[in-house]
Amino acid sequence: MNHPRFNVFGRIVEVRREGALWQAYRVGGDGKRTPSGFVIPDFVQEHELVQFLEDLFHESASPHNGDVHRID
Repeated sequence: MNHPRFNVFGRIVEVRREGALWQAYRVGGDGKRTPSGFVIPDFVQEHELVQFLEDLFHESASPHNGDVHRID
């Protein structure tokens, strides 16, 4: 199953729907996933993930990494 990945201001995050809940993982340069440490509410729809991640991490924006986008 293909899980959506996002570039979140320069960090790669993979999001999985596991039952009714979202699980988010940071993806390292070696491809290994670790729990992200943040929660995505279950009511957020897949098409809303980019906006949710942008709102959550907007303080991480920089001139070189100024956006959030889906990369899968």
